[in-house]
Amino acid sequence: MGAKRMRVLVTGGAGYIGSVVAEELLQAGHQVVVFDNLSRGHREAVPKNAELIVGELADRNHLDQVFRLRVIDAVMHFAALIEAGESMKAPEDFFRNNTANALTLLEAMLAAKVKLFVFSSTAALFGNPERTPIEEDDPLRPTNAYGESKLLVERMLAWFHQIHGLRYASLRYFNAAGASRPDQGEAHQPETHLIPRILEVALGRTEHVNIFGTDYPTPDGTCVRDYIHVSDLARAHLLALHALEDARENSRPLIYNLGNGQGFSVRQVVEVARKVTAHPIPVIESPRRAGDPAVLIASSEKIRRDLGWQPNFPDLKTIVESAWQWHRIQPDGYRT
Repeated sequence: MGAKRMRVLVTGGAGYIGSVVAEELLQAGHQVVVFDNLSRGHREAVPKNAELIVGELADRNHLDQVFRLRVIDAVMHFAALIEAGESMKAPEDFFRNNTANALTLLEAMLAAKVKLFVFSSTAALFGNPERTPIEEDDPLRPTNAYGESKLLVERMLAWFHQIHGLRYASLRYFNAAGASRPDQGEAHQPETHLIPRILEVALGRTEHVNIFGTDYPTPDGTCVRDYIHVSDLARAHLLALHALEDARENSRPLIYNLGNGQGFSVRQVVEVARKVTAHPIPVIESPRRAGDPAVLIASSEKIRRDLGWQPNFPDLKTIVESAWQWHRIQPDGYRT
């Protein structure tokens, strides 16, 4: 599968997940062009053998120039705002950045006759699920503007497939976590993801971690989430790209949920981090955040069955250990 060497445009390739995928692509023998505005990504995260273009997805003329000056075989799209809580304060930013910019990118692809597209979607599309683990054909009812902004892109993709023959994969996942290497990990400013926030306490950079909501209908009252190692996530994107490249012109889109299939509560994650770091990690219980469902666990049975994907790092302790290694070596992220 996927024997052809491709030149792949990776939008958001200076970010946490995009940079790891860019590295995987290079190791698989592909050429990589990273397109990123560096507002949330880091120049230092871009693999050395990748070409970096600094630009805005809203700039159609720049995108047209990128496609005109290079033969691009496929696009992998990671550039997006990702904070669900932030989306409930400024939804307009998410619809502009995540939805409108995706449309601009798709229009530029169409003009350049690029027909392969891998979309970094989200399991936030499902909102408050009727069952867990969540499967691909479960109802799509986002509970926050972030999920809605991604759902609108998936709906566009379905029409572009039907009308223009776009071959696309959409990968829906929850909490990417861990570090692919000690020198390549998660570095958001400000940091809102649970595992890095917990590890900041262990590093002595903050005094406590907040638990948002302790009255959810879960075993210990805190939210339950599915955590997937960023390297496992990257391999899934590569498998999806190769499957698209091998697929027939009129083949169906590839829609996959990605996760470990098991969930961990906020309190459980804190407890694992305490063991990994040997730090007490004090917690403060805070009110719920708007738009946070109680339990989100994704089933990966379909991608396992279709593409043979298997997580190499399904254990939460292993995920936290890899993140801890990165944060200890690079306490200031890529600014160290």
